[in-house]
Amino acid sequence: MPLRRISFSRCCLIALLSLCPAAPSAASQITTTFQVKATVLASCQVSAADLDFGNYTPTAGSDSAANTPIDVTCTNGTAYTVALDGGSVMHDVSARAMSDGNSHNLSYGLYTTAGFTTAWGDGTASTATVSGTGNGAAQALTVYGRLPASQYVPAASYADQITVTVTY
Repeated sequence: MPLRRISFSRCCLIALLSLCPAAPSAASQITTTFQVKATVLASCQVSAADLDFGNYTPTAGSDSAANTPIDVTCTNGTAYTVALDGGSVMHDVSARAMSDGNSHNLSYGLYTTAGFTTAWGDGTASTATVSGTGNGAAQALTVYGRLPASQYVPAASYADQITVTVTY
């Protein structure tokens, strides 16, 4: 069979067409989904400032009073209860006392209201706890302290340490 000659221009055209990409085909897609999750745990934080009765004069003839805040911050909707222990001196919620470190004690009480009607404790021995529901912001609770008059103890600095417990 005789060979046929292809002209140069036809040869170039065939070569060029072979270099051209094919026409694009329609793109395909596939999708999926995923969830974003978190579990919010009930939590609380608590802070308290010192309760300072200042200078006490037994002969003054009247009780001394002072108060201090307890700030409770709990997640929104979290119910909580705040209890105060009996202190590091007496360990008794119904008979708290400060000590001078030399076995001399100065009695005092902690209360839920300014009227000193309900002792704030752990719910035992006629004491009450204070309850609330968290809203995500600090909630200030006030501890009212009363130092009875006419306690004739040696002149000294007296102290006790109270532990605040938040149950939620």
